[in-house]
Amino acid sequence: MKLHDCLYQTIDSASMAEDLRKEFLVSGLFQPEAADFHYWGMDRAVLGGILPVSHEVPLPNPAELRSGSFLERREAGVINLGGPGVVRVDDREFPLGHLDALYVGRGGAKTITFRSQDPAQPARFWFLSYPAHVAHPTKLIVFQSVRGERLGQRDHANERTLYKLIHPGAFPTCQLVMGVTLLEPGSVWNTMPPHTHLRRSEVYLYFNLPSDQAVFHFMGRPQETRHLVVRDCEAVLSPPWSIHSGVGTSNYGFVWGMGGENQEFADMDPAPIATLR
Repeated sequence: MKLHDCLYQTIDSASMAEDLRKEFLVSGLFQPEAADFHYWGMDRAVLGGILPVSHEVPLPNPAELRSGSFLERREAGVINLGGPGVVRVDDREFPLGHLDALYVGRGGAKTITFRSQDPAQPARFWFLSYPAHVAHPTKLIVFQSVRGERLGQRDHANERTLYKLIHPGAFPTCQLVMGVTLLEPGSVWNTMPPHTHLRRSEVYLYFNLPSDQAVFHFMGRPQETRHLVVRDCEAVLSPPWSIHSGVGTSNYGFVWGMGGENQEFADMDPAPIATLR
């Protein structure tokens, strides 16, 4: 191999990494006193971060939705990753502590606002929405009331607890399924062994990651894997054909959210570790 061939390969690899980041990594979602959203054409998902500090922040109604209100034809889930906050849905107020969740069904509100109870410890609201074909009631989910499912093994560095917050086993939704996974100290791997699920897409939001640490998120077809370097409070878009797994330089947490044709949590196609490339 000639020297200039190596140079071209390096340039091409750098370009591919940047293309992957532009297509599948969402950054800058939590800006003070703002609601920042990203529209993903896959299953028509909308994801966003809302960070009220001293002021109440309204849920916007992006022109791209072509609707009278954000939830006119959609459902949404909200999970608070910060300090105590309040979500007001029309004339009802819902207090959300750390990791509490709120489900709002189709047409369930014309006006939604978000505020922090203490500007010194602002709430940090993670928002995920999918189209909905029927209306379901708004529901508050208190994190402490949800029983976690212990997964993984210490000697595989993947001990973790999975919490299903919004899912059809607890109450009805149309497409939306959301939850939180927390890794134990000393554990760094998530979603091992990996899998795909062709009947729905997924969005990961990594959090509780120190500023000087990172997660290497693996994606792609099982025999053509790639990786993204992910920082705290960055989101990864995982299409149905892609695996979604990762390893951190420290332990961390992540919010997983799914929407699509099938809500059944166990509907997945394994990608055995021995077959990964």
